[in-house]
Amino acid sequence: MVDIAQVTASPSPDLLTPDNCAVLFVDHQPQMFFGTGSGDRTAIINSTVGLAKAAKTFDVPVVLSTVAAESFSGPIMPQLGDVFPDQKIIDRTTMNAWEDPAFVEAVKATGRKKLVIAGLWTEVCVVLPALSAIAQGYEVYVVTDACGGVSPQAHEHAVQRMIQGGAVPVTWVQVLLELQRDWARGETYVPVTEVVKEHGGAYGLGLVYAQAFIGGHAAG
Repeated sequence: MVDIAQVTASPSPDLLTPDNCAVLFVDHQPQMFFGTGSGDRTAIINSTVGLAKAAKTFDVPVVLSTVAAESFSGPIMPQLGDVFPDQKIIDRTTMNAWEDPAFVEAVKATGRKKLVIAGLWTEVCVVLPALSAIAQGYEVYVVTDACGGVSPQAHEHAVQRMIQGGAVPVTWVQVLLELQRDWARGETYVPVTEVVKEHGGAYGLGLVYAQAFIGGHAAG
């Protein structure tokens, strides 16, 4: 008979934890958003900021990168920059961030082998570093709702290509709750629920409602 207590006390090594992953944000910039047509751009912004706040809540190392910020694509979106005001932003000329030495060195400096990546556009600036990182032995998790392509087909085909290459598709809420994983983890309980209430849509409103009528320990 399986000892459930033993199983739950020993999480799978495949799960994301605050100690085994880093989050990479690639090219969330105005010009890239202008060309995004795979989904609602406001929703992508919301998911990106939610993911950023998830990383900050659990003190997960992040790498922020832009492409041609001063000549073409514009600065990193301010909502993302505001979450990490002291974080250095690596600006590149390469569409494949993995071909930029400073970007690769920043990733290596995190010491993490699981990379959670989000960016614009999915079919270029996400798929290229994702496949490159996988080829060098990293495990890659693509936050699909914090990514966008020039069309629905471009985004979906890029996601499928990355899956075929070994990447794992996830969503920002999935990452947040996988990092929390236990509502008894009191040090991050309130920050996590605040992120959910601010960026989790109907789920967040559900927490607001539940806490109003049940009290401060309603989550799920």
